Amino acid sequence: MPDLAALGAGMVVFMIAIVVVIIAANWKIFTKAGQPGWACIVPIYNLFILCKIAGKPGWWLILCILPYIGIVFQIIVLACVAKNFGKGVGFILGLIFLTPIFLLVLGFGGAQYQGVKPGTPPPAPVA
Repeated sequence: MPDLAALGAGMVVFMIAIVVVIIAANWKIFTKAGQPGWACIVPIYNLFILCKIAGKPGWWLILCILPYIGIVFQIIVLACVAKNFGKGVGFILGLIFLTPIFLLVLGFGGAQYQGVKPGTPPPAPVA
């Protein structure tokens, strides 16, 4: 049994490390986009700000938290965030499948937030 306890403790430490990495990356992404970095640690509000960064209306937050369909809308939001940072389809796929790594690249890499210019329609979602 002690081996299982050590394994469980190791998994907890690993998961905490992943959460810290995601928070750090999101904080940097939010500040690059001109939003408050602390917003990434406030539940629900962080998704609202992420929709803003993606160029989507705030009410998309509701669509993102719906069961099942929310996954699709969260992928669309991630794709629009990547496009607003000047990234392409390959990067979007990386964000979807290897989220922590690509969030770090987006946050701490050289990508600059280009945003949605006033008077232009938001970028089309990637299918």
